[in-house]
Amino acid sequence: MFTTQSRRNGYALWVRSLETDRRTVRCTPVLLGAGGVRLACLPVYLPVVAAWLLLLCAGAVAQTAPEDRSAAQLQPGSETGMVLGVVQDVGGSAVAGAQLTLSLPGEALRAQPRTAVSDAGGVFRFEGVPAGRFTLSVSAQGLAPNSVEGELKAGEHLQMSPLQLRVATVNTEINAISQYQMAEIQIHREETQRLAGILPNYYVVYEHDAQPLTSGQKFELARKTVLDPVNLGLTAAIAGVQQAYDGYSGYGQGAAGYGKRVGAALADFGVGTMLGGYVLPVAFHQDPRYFYKGTGTVLSRIGYAMSTAVIAKGDNGHWQPAYASVLGDFGAGAISNIYYPASNRQGASLTLENGALSVLFDGVGNVIQELVLKHFTPGTPKVAKVALNP
Repeated sequence: MFTTQSRRNGYALWVRSLETDRRTVRCTPVLLGAGGVRLACLPVYLPVVAAWLLLLCAGAVAQTAPEDRSAAQLQPGSETGMVLGVVQDVGGSAVAGAQLTLSLPGEALRAQPRTAVSDAGGVFRFEGVPAGRFTLSVSAQGLAPNSVEGELKAGEHLQMSPLQLRVATVNTEINAISQYQMAEIQIHREETQRLAGILPNYYVVYEHDAQPLTSGQKFELARKTVLDPVNLGLTAAIAGVQQAYDGYSGYGQGAAGYGKRVGAALADFGVGTMLGGYVLPVAFHQDPRYFYKGTGTVLSRIGYAMSTAVIAKGDNGHWQPAYASVLGDFGAGAISNIYYPASNRQGASLTLENGALSVLFDGVGNVIQELVLKHFTPGTPKVAKVALNP
């Protein structure tokens, strides 16, 4: 009978005893190891021992084979490599914080893409990259993106040439507007000007770069002034004052007299505004608005304001005699003789006299605009220090 005992580095086989033909044969231990096999048994038992040895060797091979295959598969550098390099601008300076992405051709979208960020020296690296062709993309803030292709061999540490990024092209779009569009913007701003937030104050320009008005824009400004509800209410109130002190007595009293006075007051205001603010400015190519000065001494500003009663800015930007304004003052007085009562109509001399007074009143009104009314007009822009010398 045989018994065996297995050890890590070899096997030991002891033959205890064997009885045959009434004789007992004893064998010394049979040792199996890396150095070979030593047998101390009698030759008659050699076949039996050999059979046991073959069985034990087969088991040892079966146990070691999987370990050898696994070791062969895990050898480092057999299928992957490393890609490294540096990111620079066109001047050769390192680009820190650049975002890099490495992708393989035909590779499906990865849940975790291969990415890297360049360090303070612009250096980057990708480890464990499968061998083969690849595409490396790089981008950085303020710089145009770039991409290069390369090929990595198994176990290779591929040093890329410096990846250079150029300054990103800035596309600046300039939306130029026409003179007409600029004038429209300025007019809309002027149409928000109201004394104490109530009374319209449209015909004053607080911007020294004001664009000239077209004929249509002059008409719209005059129309909105005439039809403004506050102006209409103020005109009706003036007619009531005339009714109270029996002004223009030829109209009489009562509702009929008040209606005539309201009509005459509206005619005065409408004719004066349309004639001096639209018709004649279009005919003489002049701007009907008052251009606020806002700078200089008080005396210089008073002199400027008074002069604008007879000097106006033309549509060409040059100062010239105020034909439209002066003729508008005289024309409105002359037209009023058509609808005033006969007892209140003015002769030619009186019409000329009142026309001259209207021109003077224009100058006084401009002085008030220059020195006072801006302070009571909310939302007016600040005035640049630009000289306005008519």
